[in-house]
Amino acid sequence: MSLVMAWIQLKFDYQNPDADSLSDYLMELGALAVTFLDAEDKPILEPKPGETPLWDHLIVLALFNADADTALIDKVIENSNFSQYISLNPLSNEHIYQWEIIRDQDWERAWMENFKPMQFGQRVWIVPSWSDAPDPGAVNIKLDPGLAFGTGTHPTTALCLQWLDGADLAGKTVIDYGCGSGILAIAALLLGAEKVYAVDIDPQAIEATKQNLERNGISSDRLVLGLPEQVELPQADILLANILAEPLRQLAESIANSVKSGGNLVLSGLLGSQAPELLSIYQQWFRMDPAQHQEDWARLSGQKN
Repeated sequence: MSLVMAWIQLKFDYQNPDADSLSDYLMELGALAVTFLDAEDKPILEPKPGETPLWDHLIVLALFNADADTALIDKVIENSNFSQYISLNPLSNEHIYQWEIIRDQDWERAWMENFKPMQFGQRVWIVPSWSDAPDPGAVNIKLDPGLAFGTGTHPTTALCLQWLDGADLAGKTVIDYGCGSGILAIAALLLGAEKVYAVDIDPQAIEATKQNLERNGISSDRLVLGLPEQVELPQADILLANILAEPLRQLAESIANSVKSGGNLVLSGLLGSQAPELLSIYQQWFRMDPAQHQEDWARLSGQKN
């Protein structure tokens, strides 16, 4: 039995200084913890216990168990009085509810403090940007995750890197859906992919991917990067989606349509308990392999019919 806890986090911008009621509401919806950050980084002393800071523009972070029904929570918040204070996407004019996997902070802290590169499969190494590569002849990804998810320490990322290590990417077109730090996009390019289309709903992820692309000396003309509504995705040879179970359900048909006949699909960001349902959904379009597991998490892969 795994002792590793699995969490996901809801993040959204909130423009109302009275946030106590919102915190109580999110806790009623099952949040394990709620954190408020100043979206405009105004200098202010930390509030006393039980006090909410009087910032006008907040970033709200609500922590949930990884098996929480994200679609239902989004819908309930959208139909509440709180939704009028949630920031809109300027391109779609819709409220932005961003769900993300919580990376294991203890692992990440230990990795940074000990300056230890990590190997995935036979060819791929993730090397901290401040450290030397142990095997200069390997596929070494220089990485500084910044504020975006994706260091390789989390099982969902590790499972995808292991798949990429064993794949033939020479000349292939790849989609990285939910690129985070850009780790999977960069790995695909260094492993021989001809072109990668990387998208993420988080602007911080886009910026982190740009910086890590430069850090690895990869030509920007091999990567198309942006928010999902800004990038026209082709039918790809390989599509990687390391996101969460609910968007994998909601986007299933769109994801399937973005893969060429005979192309490969790799899905992660889901719990092992969520794998059977997603296998049955994607079997409509793909010959799916058995789920691969690491700790509480799973990876699905398959080939399009």
